[in-house]
Amino acid sequence: MLKCPICNSYSSSLYYKLYDDRYGFPDQYNLFSCNSCKHKYLEGEFTPEILKNLYTNYYPRSNWSIEKFKPREEVKGINDWYKGLHRSAYAYVPKNVRVLDIGCGFGETLAYHQNKGCEVYGVEADENIKRVAEKFGFNVHAGLFDASMYERDFFDFVTMDQVIEHVLNPYEVLDGIAKILKPGGTAILSTPNANGWGAKFYKNKWLHWHTPYHLQFFSKKSMKIVTDKIGLKLFKTKYATLSDWYYWQKIHLIFFPKMGEASLFWKHMSKKYYDKDQIAQLEKLEKQRRAGIISLKTRTLDTFSLGDNYMFFLRKNK
Repeated sequence: MLKCPICNSYSSSLYYKLYDDRYGFPDQYNLFSCNSCKHKYLEGEFTPEILKNLYTNYYPRSNWSIEKFKPREEVKGINDWYKGLHRSAYAYVPKNVRVLDIGCGFGETLAYHQNKGCEVYGVEADENIKRVAEKFGFNVHAGLFDASMYERDFFDFVTMDQVIEHVLNPYEVLDGIAKILKPGGTAILSTPNANGWGAKFYKNKWLHWHTPYHLQFFSKKSMKIVTDKIGLKLFKTKYATLSDWYYWQKIHLIFFPKMGEASLFWKHMSKKYYDKDQIAQLEKLEKQRRAGIISLKTRTLDTFSLGDNYMFFLRKNK
């Protein structure tokens, strides 16, 4: 029996057998759930070399155009709330602070923070970030997060937007964050909620299993267990889910592929590859989206703590 990577209990049980249902990485994996702390985790060998291959060769950023690059926009107002844009960690970082964004993607958040007067740093496993960093002069480490690269007590804020679920060793990563945060500094994490309504309803076809890229699925209990041990305080948890996630979940089911095959939607996102029935289903979904039905469902689930996304706010003890 496996030992839970969070609470170290031997009460885990097999939850699902999963495979890459987006980009077609050719393998199958076991997802386990700890019956003690409710943490879910993927079993498998994930070396830095394997992760580099996954994110550089299977994730689609290698085809992204630098010419279309633009900073993230400020999240404000009832309309942005209704769309679920408040689910992003960057939106909670104030002006004129020193911030590290771990898993900065294509660098849009770095430009956002820079425009707000912040001293900004980034970390990204996908080496395609080098193209952006070289053009815009961003201070980015292309590779995995390594706390030893930074001074202790250095950052006011550290953000991980849809990243903590990707890491091999969450204790090591969060302990590293605790070291580089200033006393009283804040870490903001957004991550899929595998204990919400979506995971229970869609089961092994839930959009956010995202195997084998997502390795860890925290519960409030498992996050608190980690933070209590490393000198961070989990002072706030909220449910804030992007409304389009529900929309993409429905599309995900329309194009759900066989193992070893890439999803037509996630690979191409272009109607020229779809058949008439798929296009008709997409048009029906789009009408629901425009009518606001999808946003209403998402906000309702978040209100009852059943949404697909956690926001964890952690503070370093003074």
